[in-house]
Amino acid sequence: MRAFIPGRRMLAALCAAALLGGCAIGSAGQDSPGAGAARPVGDVTMVVPFAAGGGSDIAGRAMADGLVSVQPGLRINVDNREGGQGAVGYSYLLGKQGSPNYLLAAETSLLALPLSVQVAFTHRSFTPIMKLGEDFTLLVARPDSPMRSCADAVAHSRTRRVLAGISGAVGPDAVVFAQMERLAGADFDTVPYEGGGETLAALLGGQVELASLNPSEVMGQFRAGQLKALCVFSDQRYTYPELAGVPTSLEQGVPVSFAQFRGVIAPGGLNPAARQYWIELARRFADSPAYRDYVASEYLQPRVAFGEDFAAYLADNERGLAQVVRR
Repeated sequence: MRAFIPGRRMLAALCAAALLGGCAIGSAGQDSPGAGAARPVGDVTMVVPFAAGGGSDIAGRAMADGLVSVQPGLRINVDNREGGQGAVGYSYLLGKQGSPNYLLAAETSLLALPLSVQVAFTHRSFTPIMKLGEDFTLLVARPDSPMRSCADAVAHSRTRRVLAGISGAVGPDAVVFAQMERLAGADFDTVPYEGGGETLAALLGGQVELASLNPSEVMGQFRAGQLKALCVFSDQRYTYPELAGVPTSLEQGVPVSFAQFRGVIAPGGLNPAARQYWIELARRFADSPAYRDYVASEYLQPRVAFGEDFAAYLADNERGLAQVVRR
């Protein structure tokens, strides 16, 4: 299996991001608006460490709009800083130490990157604000595939070559395929792509037979009859009507369950008052119609956590990832 082995271009981007992060530490706070302040001064920047249009971008923009909706006068601009499977964006935030004027739309790469490649940060380098929810991926195939379930996919992989598309060499898709190998005895040949859009195109175009994709990325193809879901890698079925009929991998005897979290973090070293300011706004956002609309539109599980609870979640999730992610 080729999961967790970054290609040359990806490694170059990650190394560059690590260098950027290392340089940023030395100048932390010197050019960061409001560094040390008790609340943001002027416009706020929501950093998205991936390209526009993906799940992280949608999460970042929903959070930005939601925070603005519950705090009149607040202005948040979105800044996409993609590269290195998220490392460029995280390294940029690392250089904003102490500033309450920056937030970042975080997800599982925050944990997977430091475990798999050399970068200058871990999740402890930042200030956890809010976990928005959890996004469980689906194992999907084209309608004409002989595989009808996760168990079928495992069985086929043991007897012939099965190409499986994943979004990034260190992301949650790679994790679920690695877990299927470790826990169910599968033997997939994974092909990393830059994002969900490329992975989906490869699956529809026949370059790969399987892919692990989020529900929001493939719902249109399900409705058009272009794809079928073999299972969801979750401990329980989705309750959304469009997904309620998709069995879990556990139901099929494949003991794999893994959630990609969606969350928001701030720079490390925040003034405690600034940290509390953002957590309080995040709580108000979680109680708003804007949050409910976002969760429903993205088919998320609305499992929220704030501040220290989010930090504890990250530490626990990191321990689980360490069992399957390696350098």
